[in-house]
Amino acid sequence: MIKRGTGVGSMWYGVGNTGLPNPAAAFIEVLGDTSVNLMIGAADIGQGSTTVMAQIAAEELGLRYEDIHVTSGDTMVTPEGGATSASRQTFITGNATRNAAKQAKGTLALTASEFLGTDISDLVFKDREIYSSSDPEKRMTYPELMAEMGRQGRLAVGAGYYNPKTTYLHPETMAGIPYELYAYATTIAEVEVDTSTGRVDVIKVVSAHDVGKAINLSNVEGQIEGGVVMGQGMVLFEEMDVDKGFIRNPTFSKYLIPTAMDVPEIYPIAVESEGDAGPFGAKGVGEPALIASIPAITAAVEDAIGVSFTKLPITPTDVLRELAKKKEEES
Repeated sequence: MIKRGTGVGSMWYGVGNTGLPNPAAAFIEVLGDTSVNLMIGAADIGQGSTTVMAQIAAEELGLRYEDIHVTSGDTMVTPEGGATSASRQTFITGNATRNAAKQAKGTLALTASEFLGTDISDLVFKDREIYSSSDPEKRMTYPELMAEMGRQGRLAVGAGYYNPKTTYLHPETMAGIPYELYAYATTIAEVEVDTSTGRVDVIKVVSAHDVGKAINLSNVEGQIEGGVVMGQGMVLFEEMDVDKGFIRNPTFSKYLIPTAMDVPEIYPIAVESEGDAGPFGAKGVGEPALIASIPAITAAVEDAIGVSFTKLPITPTDVLRELAKKKEEES
């Protein structure tokens, strides 16, 4: 018999290291041809931080994504970026990148204001142009600005860093400010359970995340989709068999993970909210993408067959065993 169940999981997540300093820095230079060299310590392990930093720099400087050339994670030349963990890089290195861009932009703005005869506070940097917000006729292109920078003998360089506003936690009461920024999410999962075989299929998942500002919506949705599949793996597939300290299933033929054939319909929802802690209001979505899917899928299985589970993964053997216990108790 196939039984269907639905589960809901919600979570909140502190972005960054818990109650500890975890700064990051960035270096930036706008070159005469209007290209930009950006140097950051963040290691991009597939989450897209290099793309996001280029977008942040481009937005702040009024340039385009393709104008930004990023050097990342090279300890020979890049500044400290901290670990790619705790869903922190968009928030912390992102702020460092924006701060570095602001510093370089200060010299650019001074030169543009002198050239256009307008106040610095009145200038708008957008789409490779600089113009006065009160008198849009006063404008210049970025190549014109960089030519004027050359004539003035000025360089547009910047260095920025950011450290979240946290405090150490009290060793006894644990009171303090562990995080400056929190992310929130709710996931709803629908599953089918075959009571004759114990097999569980995840059919559909809707996962909504408060991301602050989605700097790269495709990246955000990809993170959410990947997190759902990771949660599916934790709940239904991934079991480490350890015997006296030795892992007995160290290969993918024995340590099972979801494949493309197992992935359900996933509907990622990026909920944007007001905030000024992250760059342009952005939050981290790395680990939050995973967390809420775990209780949602677990609860869906329990809803389908009326049995509670206290350990993961929930294998077909676990399902059949608990159903047999339930039947015996009912009889």
